[in-house]
Amino acid sequence: MEVSRLSQTIFVLEDDADISRLVQYHLESAGFTVRPYAAIQQIVSDAERQPPSLFLLDIMVPGGDGLDLCRRLRLNPTLSVVPIIFLTARAAENDRVQGLELGADDYITKPFATRELVARVKAVLRRFERPTTPSILKFEQIEIDAGAMQLRVKGELVTTTATEFRLLDYLARHPGRVFSRDHLLDAVWGDARFVTPRSVDVYVRRIREKIEEDAETPRYLKTMRGAGYRFEIPKVLPA
Repeated sequence: MEVSRLSQTIFVLEDDADISRLVQYHLESAGFTVRPYAAIQQIVSDAERQPPSLFLLDIMVPGGDGLDLCRRLRLNPTLSVVPIIFLTARAAENDRVQGLELGADDYITKPFATRELVARVKAVLRRFERPTTPSILKFEQIEIDAGAMQLRVKGELVTTTATEFRLLDYLARHPGRVFSRDHLLDAVWGDARFVTPRSVDVYVRRIREKIEEDAETPRYLKTMRGAGYRFEIPKVLPA
């Protein structure tokens, strides 16, 4: 299904004017609205007023760096679910891992092919389309609202990234089934190229910290050694 172009605004952080114009031209040619930024200062305040559909961030920019900005966005309740793609010359494995740890949804290195950039932007946006028939899953003190992409624990709204939410929602809607890491990568990340099966472990740990009373002894999100993960919804025994 083609991504809807309604309200598909992309904030692009890139201090190299030539690259910024190139990215803007190709994204706008693909039907997106682009707001370019050469520095970090105004991005968060602008996004809070009108959240974009996606952030496309360079890492090395004046006045800070894209990793710090990613960290701030992931802690912002209004913007935490907005997808983030890094577009950067930093191609080392530890840079990619750090991007993943901070909550990036894809990581593209320079130099890049413009057609691939546009394709991967579309792919990330497709992954985070909300369902046409929103549904709410409730069990014990946990509420997962797929339509609003919101998680509540004990009645309190818990901030999640879009990828964290999609992984939690997928597992919780298939209780009792064991999923391998490779299966979860296909189901949640699709064709994102910078993630690995071990990436799933990073997100599982973060989800447990948000839904479990004791993340080290989880009640819901269980590790099946040598197989993958299983989500368990405890049965309510009759009084």
